[in-house]
Amino acid sequence: MRKNIIVFGGDGFCGWPTSLHISACGYNVTIVDNLVRRKTDIELECESLTPITPIGTRIEVWKKMTSKNIGYHYMNVAEDYEGLLALFKKLKPIAIVHFAEQRAAPYSMKSPSHKRYTVNNNINATSNILCSIVESGVDCHVVHLGTMGVYGYGTAGMKIPEGYLKVKVGGDSQKIKMLYPPNPGSIYHMTKCQDAIMFYYYNKNDDIRITDLHQGIVWGTNTPDTMLDERLVNRFDYDGDYGTVLNRFLMQAAVGHPLTVHGTGGQTRAFIHIQDTVKCVRLAIENPPRHGKRVRIFNQAAESYNIKDLAQKVNELVGAEIRYYKNPRKEDAENTLQFQNEGFKSLGWEPITLNTNLMKEVSDIALKYGERCDKRKIICTSLWNKDNELDYIGSKEEVI
Repeated sequence: MRKNIIVFGGDGFCGWPTSLHISACGYNVTIVDNLVRRKTDIELECESLTPITPIGTRIEVWKKMTSKNIGYHYMNVAEDYEGLLALFKKLKPIAIVHFAEQRAAPYSMKSPSHKRYTVNNNINATSNILCSIVESGVDCHVVHLGTMGVYGYGTAGMKIPEGYLKVKVGGDSQKIKMLYPPNPGSIYHMTKCQDAIMFYYYNKNDDIRITDLHQGIVWGTNTPDTMLDERLVNRFDYDGDYGTVLNRFLMQAAVGHPLTVHGTGGQTRAFIHIQDTVKCVRLAIENPPRHGKRVRIFNQAAESYNIKDLAQKVNELVGAEIRYYKNPRKEDAENTLQFQNEGFKSLGWEPITLNTNLMKEVSDIALKYGERCDKRKIICTSLWNKDNELDYIGSKEEVI
C-alpha cells in the first residue's frame, strides 16, 4: 500500500518532530524545506538555544537509529511551482502536512518588508500547494497547521467552536453553518485567515479533502523521537520574535532574566505540548474527511492560561522575578478564552496538560544550553504600530 507523505516545512520547530513521528509510524516521509528558518537565525543574529545539526545529518542519524529513510528536497514552494508539481506527480502522496509558512506573529510585524514577506510566502505557498494538487490529479489529503489566533484574542463569551458557527437567519426561520468570523491580530494571523478562504474554495470547487488544525501556543521542545540522539534535538527558540511564551519564561528563569510579562499579563492563550502536536497531526492524517465533506477544522489545543498565571507557575517551579513590560502588541489588555476540542478527543486524544515534570524538562534544557543565550535578544522589539513603544526595563507593577 502506497503511504507517501510530504511534510512541507519539515525542518522546523513543529515540522521536524512531526516528520520523525510519522516516519516512526511506518509512513514514507519526504521533507520539503528551503531552510529559511535557519537563514532567519542569521538575519536575527540569534540561534536556537539547542544546537541543531544540518538537515542532512539529522536524516542520516535518524536512519542509523531506526533504519527508516526520510527523503529531502530543498525547495521554496512559494516560488517553485513547477518543481512542486513535478514532486506531486512523482510521489503521489496520500497526504501532505503543510508547515511551510512564516510562523511568528512578532516577526511578521517587524517592518513593512517583514509584513510583505509573510504575506507573499504564506499565501503563495498555500496557493501553490492547492493548485498543484488539482493540476497533478493526485487524490491527496491536506493537513494544514493553522492557529487559534484566527479567532482573535478577545472575549467571545462562549466556547469557540471548531471552525463553524451555527447561526439563525431570516427571522430565525433558517439555520446555517458558517465559518467562525475571523479576527486576526497580526499579519501572520491574517495570512492564516486567508488560508481558510482558499481551503474553502478548493474544497468546494475541486473536492480536495482538507483538515485545518487551529493550534494553540506550543510549549516543550523534545519528543521521544528527537531524544533518541542529541543530533536529532529539536529547536528551542527563546528570542522575542520566535520564542513561545512558556518556553521563553522557563529559559529566562534559567539564565537569570526577569520574566517578560506584557501589560497586565491578563491575556489568555491556548496551549499544547509539542508531543501532542505530533500526535494530533498523525491522528488527522489517519482520519481523513470523506470526499464531498466540507473542510474539517480541529481546535488543536489542550488548555488555556492567562500569561500572569503562567508566569506565577514558573516562579513557583524555579523561582524568578516577574516584571511587566509595555505591550508591543495592539490587543485587549485582558481576555478570557474557552474553546471546544472534542474533535481530537473523539479520535482518542488524551491531552497533556501543564505539569511540573514536563516544565522541569524544558527548564533543564534551558539550563544545559544557557551559555548559548544572548540576553540582548530576549526583549520583543517588534511593534504592532507607531503608537507602541519599546520597553527594555519593565516594572514590578502591572502596566495598564
